[in-house]
Amino acid sequence: MDFSYSPRTQDLLGKLESFMDEYVYPAEQVFDAQIAANDNAHEQPQVMRDMQVKARELGLWNLFMTHDGLGAGLTNLEYAPLAEVVGRSIIGNEAINCSAPDTGNMEILAMYGTEKQRHQWLKPLLDCTIRSAFAMTEPAVASSDATNITSTIVRDGDEYVLNGRKWYTSGILDPDCKLIIFMGKSDPQAPTYRQQSMILVPRETPGIEVLRDLPMFGFRDRLGHGEVQFTDVRVPAENMLGAEGDGFAIAQGRLGPGRMHYAMRAIGMAERALDMMCQRSLERIAFGGPLADRGVVREWIARSRIEIDQIRLLVLKSAWLIDNYGNAAARSEVAAIKVAAMEVAHTVVDRAVQTYGAAGVSDDTVLARLHAITRALQIADGPNEVHLRTIARLELKKHK
Repeated sequence: MDFSYSPRTQDLLGKLESFMDEYVYPAEQVFDAQIAANDNAHEQPQVMRDMQVKARELGLWNLFMTHDGLGAGLTNLEYAPLAEVVGRSIIGNEAINCSAPDTGNMEILAMYGTEKQRHQWLKPLLDCTIRSAFAMTEPAVASSDATNITSTIVRDGDEYVLNGRKWYTSGILDPDCKLIIFMGKSDPQAPTYRQQSMILVPRETPGIEVLRDLPMFGFRDRLGHGEVQFTDVRVPAENMLGAEGDGFAIAQGRLGPGRMHYAMRAIGMAERALDMMCQRSLERIAFGGPLADRGVVREWIARSRIEIDQIRLLVLKSAWLIDNYGNAAARSEVAAIKVAAMEVAHTVVDRAVQTYGAAGVSDDTVLARLHAITRALQIADGPNEVHLRTIARLELKKHK
């Protein structure tokens, strides 16, 4: 396995690191201030739109999209180190149009959308003239088991009728959101993994009601995580993604590369937290000397470096396997990085919080927000326990 960076990745890394230093990091506080000043807290701040224009000019756009002709055409292995760099900032991914849930939705449309669906929805998403949401998780059932989904997709002539309640539907409150990808049961009598379907729902369709915006550990994202009621929502039959019953398979196809993206971004968060921990420990004086002289702090720093480098290698291995042998060949590794990357990132961020003391739990630094994100993402996109179950099953299969 060769994890060396390609010439194109090295070139993009240089540009991306300069872009982050010159535009993204300085914009973080401006971004928050503009959100606070907006009448609608979910409206895109102007500073982000300005950064996106610059990113396009520099060729730092849609780097996640591996499908030739649609995005940058990078392999997963080529994109992985780039995802780490932008992951160092909470707003970095959005600045280059590589943020969830749009990335996963764009991949679904590229892989399963009809020509008409791609023209109507994928093109404007790639241009970032619209945004999208993904409606899968439900409050009434354990949605980590997708077979529990109770929302319904019922055929009625040339239309489908949708009913159900979703929550943590990320992106639904953004005024630029024009598309929802909705997952529900289209045939409860079909075999277990053929009961679900995914369908494209224009945001303005009657019957869609956002009940509330849900926080994550008290933080509210600009995109919004909505609890949404779908009541007799009618969409044309041609809006079905793939065929009826393809929903579970589409979900699995969406999640492989997406989990790799999450993991690399988590490494970026951990690297930033480690940088901050080192700086704080050198500058902060307690009990007659800098914190960096304390054995426990040095151990935190050393273990953080070891753990980050370990998980990076596992993520690069997963990306290499996906590129060379497909998602199925990397099932165990992809499950492993989703668990390990978030746990490592959360641990490193927690050490940084402890090093910062009171400032670490305040809004004066990014650490409290990173602490919440790295904890929440141990549940989102499949909880750790589901991935551990997959790894154990695959491991045991070798011995049967």
